[in-house]
Amino acid sequence: MNALAARALWLEHLAHERRASPRTLEAYGFAAQRYIAFLEGHLGETVTVTSLSKLSAGDVRAWLAYLRSGDHPLSPRSLSQALSAIRTFHKFLDRRLDAPNPAIALVRGPRVRPGAPRPISEDQASGLLAEPGLDPDREVWESARDQAVLTLLYGCGLRISEGLSLKRADAPLGDLLRITGKGSKTRLVPVLPAVREAVDAYLAEVPFALEPNSPLFRAKRGGALSPRHVQAMVQLLRSRLGLPASATPHALRHSFATHLLGAGADLRSIQELLGHASLSTTQRYTEVDAAALLSAYSAAHPHA
Repeated sequence: MNALAARALWLEHLAHERRASPRTLEAYGFAAQRYIAFLEGHLGETVTVTSLSKLSAGDVRAWLAYLRSGDHPLSPRSLSQALSAIRTFHKFLDRRLDAPNPAIALVRGPRVRPGAPRPISEDQASGLLAEPGLDPDREVWESARDQAVLTLLYGCGLRISEGLSLKRADAPLGDLLRITGKGSKTRLVPVLPAVREAVDAYLAEVPFALEPNSPLFRAKRGGALSPRHVQAMVQLLRSRLGLPASATPHALRHSFATHLLGAGADLRSIQELLGHASLSTTQRYTEVDAAALLSAYSAAHPHA
């Protein structure tokens, strides 16, 4: 079997068995296509599944070097993403087409330093949370739902997936909310009165009968609310408010952590609230806080 046919099977596997998003399929498919095209020139022959299984670590490093060169070299982050896609491709070749290649494990991608989180200010967060309720052209229950979701993300520091995973039985919310995050790690998050009130306001207006084990947040036709809806909703709201493109649903989680840190909360507590496995992940927020401090100093000091 040639490599392009294997690529097609892999993408079909990702789409139907792994339920990968269209964006992931596009990125992975493009990375594999460039990989195969390079190898055909590098090896001087049509690339097959067998030849993919015989590649050396040097062959793969030559591909990475190729991506670093040329008129449009890839950044370290893009190189790391491309290598991740190819590792996934080779894992498929191993498990489904019986064509393992141990050399892939020997290839290390470029070291990528995680970027600092990009939170929004407290005033911007307040404006974003209030904006859904100011639209007279929407159903009252939809505005209440959007306010409840955004208030939950900011008030509890949740990921979108965590907020949308809540069931009807979780509400009314108590003083603590049990959240299962990445790696099935469970944490307890305090619930502010404002969060509880926003969810209660949504429940008072939602027109659907919600079973205890059914999703708490519903879309217009009654199905489960999707992350895509929340992302599109925030994109619309930030355009109305003139907020930067960095004002995303996940930025509310960043803002939760940064604002707590600025108010004196310690890193260990923020780590627990966010559900980070490593303190080093949480420490990125100190960079943001320090940057805000320097910015305020530069703007206010007479000799700045």
